[in-house]
Parts: sequence; C-alpha cells; structure tokens
Amino acid sequence: MKFMEYLFEGALWRSRYMVVFAVLASMAAALVVMYMATVDVVYLVQHVLHYADSSLAGEARKALHDETITHVVEVVDGYLLATFMLIFSLGLYELFVSDIDEAHGSRASSKILVINNLDDLKQRLAKVVLMILIVNLFEKALKIPMNEPLDLLYLGGAIALIGVALYFTHASESHGKDSEEADTKSEH
Repeated sequence: MKFMEYLFEGALWRSRYMVVFAVLASMAAALVVMYMATVDVVYLVQHVLHYADSSLAGEARKALHDETITHVVEVVDGYLLATFMLIFSLGLYELFVSDIDEAHGSRASSKILVINNLDDLKQRLAKVVLMILIVNLFEKALKIPMNEPLDLLYLGGAIALIGVALYFTHASESHGKDSEEADTKSEH
C-alpha cells in the first residue's frame, strides 16, 4: 500500500509540469502581441511623416494629430498586454516548475520578475491590468465628444476613480513592505 501511495503522490507532484504548456502558450502570446505592437509603431512612423507636409490643410493636420495620438495609445496598450503575458508566463513557471536562476542573480528581476508566491503574481498582474485599463480609458476619452458639461463631469469622475485606484494600489504596496519589515525585525 505504501508503494502505491508513493507512486500516486509522485505522479501527482509531477503533474505540475503540465503548466509548462500554459507557460509556452503565454510566452507565444506575448511575442505575438509584441510583434503586432511593433508593426503598428512602424506604420505609425510612416503615417506621421505626412504631418510635416506644408500642403496639409489645418483640419487634415488636426485629424492626423488625433489619429496619431489614438494609435500611440493603442501601441502602449499592446506593449502593456505583452508585458502582462510575459509576467504571467514567468510567474507560472516560477510558481509551479522551478525558480529561474538567472532572474535571481539579476538586480532588475527583483523589481518585477521574481515571483515568490501566488500573491506576488496577482499583485504584479493587477498593476499591469490597472495600467491597461488606464490606457484604454485614455484612448476612449480621446474619442468622446464633449458636447455637454455632464460629459466633462463624467470624464473627471473617471479620472478621479483612477486616482483612487492608484492611491490604494500604492497604499497596499507600502503596507506590504511595512509588514515585511515588521516580520524581519521580530525574527531578530
């Protein structure tokens, strides 16, 4: 019976390696979105070269300006989504398969890529999602016609809510650091 338990637990423990499929798929998605955003930048640069054309009418220049700003926001959104997928894939790998030794030796990795537990992964992904939402709101705000004072009030309310979300994000981050410092002090 002990032998069966040993085999079953071994198979159960090794089943965590199926996460590698999700890691590879997430990494592929990150590469695809990064590629798409980079292609968008190339077309954006080609498109914006016409902005300096002296024969361009003022109204056409304004339309080109607004369209360019919208495309820049879309590119930022694409890069943020690629970053989200990258963090997600690295986090899954670190949580379920193995620590990334090279990441632990790098100073830059401690800022974003070293994932110690599920809460670390959730916290990092939540920050990227918040940034994506902010960029999407900015993109939509550029397209909203401000016909009535109430439209401006709605936009101001949305901006205020973003400020509150950022405040709570940073407050929870500093709270986490304070509790880590307290835990470290109590151990000594």
